[in-house]
This record gives sequence, structure tokens and C-alpha cells, in this order.
Amino acid sequence: MLDGRQHFVYARNMNDTDIEDRLAALTAAIADRTRARMLCLLLDGRAYTATELSAAVDVAASTASSHLARLLEQQLIACVKQGRYRFYRLAGKPVADVLETLMALAGVERPVVKSTTPTSLRFARTCYDHMAGELAVLLHNRLFELAWLSGDNDYQLSSQGKIALEQLGVDCSLPSSRRRFACSCLDWSERKAHLGGALGAALLTAFEKRGWLQRQLDSRALQLTPAGKKALITYFNTFI
Repeated sequence: MLDGRQHFVYARNMNDTDIEDRLAALTAAIADRTRARMLCLLLDGRAYTATELSAAVDVAASTASSHLARLLEQQLIACVKQGRYRFYRLAGKPVADVLETLMALAGVERPVVKSTTPTSLRFARTCYDHMAGELAVLLHNRLFELAWLSGDNDYQLSSQGKIALEQLGVDCSLPSSRRRFACSCLDWSERKAHLGGALGAALLTAFEKRGWLQRQLDSRALQLTPAGKKALITYFNTFI
């Protein structure tokens, strides 16, 4: 006989246990104080080494490695290899969105990490034979927003992008050597990707020939000229 109250039955599917276990493991990874601090630091979109993160959250290097392994296991972060170094960043926008929501619920602001790189070098400089710094990261992202480039680590140039860049005097031909055509190169000051490979070198060459960028004689710094600032608006529909 029913007692007048509503009774509900939780209809379980075969995958319910997997979903619950996955959700529990994911939230447990975020719930740890040290790992939460690491994730908050990575919210700026940059990538950091294990040593830098261990110093930032004030734990031993071995402890930081253990925490990073846990975050990697739960696919909250990704590891980017650059030469002999390993950098860690958030796994993607969905992770950032979740962290932003949790921080809003907690009533706290995003932490700010200040760069120690000199201002002139941070804005624009050479990285071997291609462009680096804040300007290079801006251009890299803009090329993707315009759908001129696509891909993850090795980039593909669209037909639209090829036409547009060639009109600017950029050599878009495939390199004759084994060098990669266009690829991601992690910027050491911005800790975000800029454009490397043969296309990155060709882009810098074109900017210099047009007088949009000028090299500094005594450093790797590049100066964006007034003509270069106009070119960003005219050809890339962006400014800095």
C-alpha cells in the first residue's frame, strides 16, 4: 500500500557506473588544493614547466610531477614538448570554462602571472629565422581565425590563405629540404604557440621587406613600424 508520497526509481544503464566513476575521479583531481592551484595558474592560457609550477605552488619537484601525472591522467592538462623541455597547459577550452565557472561560484578572481621577459623582447623578436613574442602569437591566432591555417602541430595552409599571403609577398612554396612547412612553435615568453617552419620564416621575411618590421642592431628585438600597425588592420583585420 502506498503512503501517499511519490517514489522514484533510478533506472540504471550499463554505462552508468563508468560515468559515475569517471566523474568522481575527475572532480577528485580538481579538489586537491595543490592541483587546484596549478589549474588556476594555467588558466592564463600559457604553458609552464614542472619546475615553474612546483615553485609557483610551493611544493617539491617530485610532488609536482605526481600531481601533474594525475591531471594528465584525467585529461585536464596536456604536455607540450619543445626541444628538451616539457611544458604543461590546460587540455582545452572546455576545461577552462569549467574552472572559470567554479572560480565564479567560489567568488575568487583568476590569478595573474607576470612575465620577467624584458618588454621589448616580449612584444616582438626573432626566434631563429621566424617571428616570436606577443605580436607573433597574435598573428598565429589570427591566421587560424581567418581559416588560413588549420591543424594541431603541423599546419595546413588553405587555398584562401595561400592566395592572401602570396599577395603580401609571402613565399608559400613547400621547402626543398626536410624542414617542416608550417608548425606550432611554443613561444618562451608568451608560452603560447607562434608560427614556425618555412612559412613562419617567409612571413617574417615579407614583413621586413615591406617595412612593417625592423630589426634592432644590438638585440633580437623587432620593432613594429607605423606602416606595420596599419597593415595589421588592413590585411589581418586586427590591431595591437
